[in-house]
Amino acid sequence: MSKEKVILAYSGGLDTTALIPWLIESFDYEVICCCIDCGQGSELDGLEERAKLSGASKLYIEDITDEFCDDYIVPCVQANAVYENKYLLGTSMARPGIAKKLVEIARKEGATTICHGATGKGNDQIRFELGIKALAPDLKIIAAWRNEKWTLNSREEEIEYCKQHGIDLPFSADNSYSRDRNLWHISHEGLELEDPANEPNYDHLLVLGVSPEKAPEEGEYVTMTFEKGVPKSVNGKEMKVSDIIRELNRLGGKHGIGIVDIVENRVVGMKSRGVYETPGGTILMEAHQQLEELILDRETTEMKINLANKFAQIVYEGKWFSPLREAIQAFIESTQQYVTGEVKFKLYKGNIIKAGTTSPYSLYNEDLASFTTGDMYDHNDAEGFITLFGLSTKVRALKHQELEKKNQK
Repeated sequence: MSKEKVILAYSGGLDTTALIPWLIESFDYEVICCCIDCGQGSELDGLEERAKLSGASKLYIEDITDEFCDDYIVPCVQANAVYENKYLLGTSMARPGIAKKLVEIARKEGATTICHGATGKGNDQIRFELGIKALAPDLKIIAAWRNEKWTLNSREEEIEYCKQHGIDLPFSADNSYSRDRNLWHISHEGLELEDPANEPNYDHLLVLGVSPEKAPEEGEYVTMTFEKGVPKSVNGKEMKVSDIIRELNRLGGKHGIGIVDIVENRVVGMKSRGVYETPGGTILMEAHQQLEELILDRETTEMKINLANKFAQIVYEGKWFSPLREAIQAFIESTQQYVTGEVKFKLYKGNIIKAGTTSPYSLYNEDLASFTTGDMYDHNDAEGFITLFGLSTKVRALKHQELEKKNQK
């Protein structure tokens, strides 16, 4: 009789490597590893040998980088979705795509269970499990760090456990930052960052670029184009979205763009401190917003700002596969119909400085915006507008005056 199969969300790190023999020993599963490539680069080197050495029967390495960019990043950019005004959702956006691929592999392999190594204190356990429940409610989920059979509570214990099972891997017990990387960003937690009173050690910490202090003394101009809210080119070269992000990462990293130190509110109720590097994403978000400034009317802009915060919360909380996300995204997409044009800016020591924005759909009218009276706008017209616009304010004030006079008698 064949064993039940479990799909392990596999990164190749110490935690998920130790999970392979643990799943075999604790549940007698056939372990099939699935590593989802969202643009994390060289971190995927040597994974197949490591997974099979650890006891996995098979390893899938699934590249979803373009899907990640087109189906998850672009909607968040179009929404201007930023969690708590700082976090550009780098990890959050990737999780639904990973959950979707894990389910696809589970169906393909006839697996009954999906296992992940996210801790019981973090957000990722929620994101993975809500995604799996939404797409495959019949599948079982094993969260190792919440399972009573998981007794390994440190890197030292995990390394020793692997050695006991004949797995000698190049992992050290040295303390290091806890990081998550994909094409959009890299996050850093741990070490000195665990105390908000400590300044980050940027010389030791940064991976994608340099601090603003170490950026070049001379700024660099960049031009981008968009069509219907989707980025199309950088400096005159048309590229797919993933390559645009790669190029913006290079440019932004060079000039110290997109380094954020934040204490955020996790879904589980605690605060956590981390440093995020999002050089290309920060540029892309800013360029898109600069273009929207010209094109969206006041009422749509106001509604979009409100929904951007809600959209960011939905993504952060792992509720991507929800009717509300779909509904808000439908509104967002309708606002992007005319978000087409060119944005120019200068990158200089951590700053993105406007250098000119144009669009065939711009609502900016120089005749209206100037201080000169023209055919479309007479300054005297404002008098009637202010009278009506402030009518309720005036009526309330008159009523208060009337009551004060009565009380004085």
